[in-house]
Amino acid sequence: MLRGETTQRSELDPERLCAKLQAHGVERLRGEPAIWVVLDGSDLRKPHAETMEHLQRVKALAGGLVNGYRTLNAIGLGTGGRRGLLYHRLFSSAAPDFVSEPEEVRAAIRSVGAALAPLGAEVTAILDAGFDDVATWGEVWDQGHRLVCRLQHRDRWVQTRAGAPCQLRDLAARLRPLAAVAAELVVRKVGQPRPKLQPVTATVAATPLVVSYRPAVRSATPGAAQAKRCWLVEVRLDNVQAEPWWLLTDRPVETAEQATEIFRMYCQRWAIEDAFKVGKTCLGWEDVQVLAFEAVRLLVALGWVAAGFLFDLGVTLEWGEIHLLRRLGGGEDRPNRPPGKIILTRGLRRLLDYLAMTAILDDEERRHGLPPRIAAMLGRLPAS
Repeated sequence: MLRGETTQRSELDPERLCAKLQAHGVERLRGEPAIWVVLDGSDLRKPHAETMEHLQRVKALAGGLVNGYRTLNAIGLGTGGRRGLLYHRLFSSAAPDFVSEPEEVRAAIRSVGAALAPLGAEVTAILDAGFDDVATWGEVWDQGHRLVCRLQHRDRWVQTRAGAPCQLRDLAARLRPLAAVAAELVVRKVGQPRPKLQPVTATVAATPLVVSYRPAVRSATPGAAQAKRCWLVEVRLDNVQAEPWWLLTDRPVETAEQATEIFRMYCQRWAIEDAFKVGKTCLGWEDVQVLAFEAVRLLVALGWVAAGFLFDLGVTLEWGEIHLLRRLGGGEDRPNRPPGKIILTRGLRRLLDYLAMTAILDDEERRHGLPPRIAAMLGRLPAS
């Protein structure tokens, strides 16, 4: 199809594309002494879809639930500025291969761990509040990785370093201010009608604690109980109408430099949010209307290829997928003028139109048979 020599389906499939993206992401990060892995989920909302395969209910932006799918994604960030996509999977609780969402999370953490193990780098997983779960933390620690996770449950039972049990909220009085950090964040300050990107000062405080967990707690043979020395980190944004961030980390937070690094690390989590935003608004992930579940997976995987090119995640013009998307989008082959969002978006939409048309034709042919003239035009005449 890329060279105009055939109209037959290519061997593109989501698993192969995602494995290729992960391999290139790992190569991008080779040689980095420390790697930060931002793992996050994103809902692919299909509020008006009814006949697409394996739809499940996901959260709507305006509240309530709509039809859609779930995704898990991980971007690795090197201290030298390089980054790469390390994991992507689209799944649905209604699909035959679905086991559970915790199993999807565990598979993602183990896949990233296995991919990065040969590099020998210090790896820190950066997680949002949706991963505030001791079993998830245990999976991260089982990989030998460090952890920074935003906390959602302040009634969680932990221990002080002296061994006394307490709830997280009880540690608030023990927080000790360590650093004041100047940054630019999208926030709504007191008196402002809406959030915007602006300078803000963050006060970072911390106190030590101990977290008890069991390795592989959700497996048939969980490990023995372990005690992990951690720190509770609080980030207060000055003059901002928002609750302070509470973060849990096993990285030492005893100095101003260490506290500042934890703040910077968690702020990097928004790098993956930017990729989601571009994918949804510019590459049309949520406009996909193909019927087959594997076709949806393929289109979203190709969306990550396009995002990988736009966000410098190791995808280059040498990738056949980028050449195909550029040709489908009507872009010219100019080495000094790489394709942009409009060309790649147009290519993705033409490809999804092709997949949607193919799915509808297959279904119509199976149910009623195609009209002879249409079948002849499409080269779908029945074998004599």
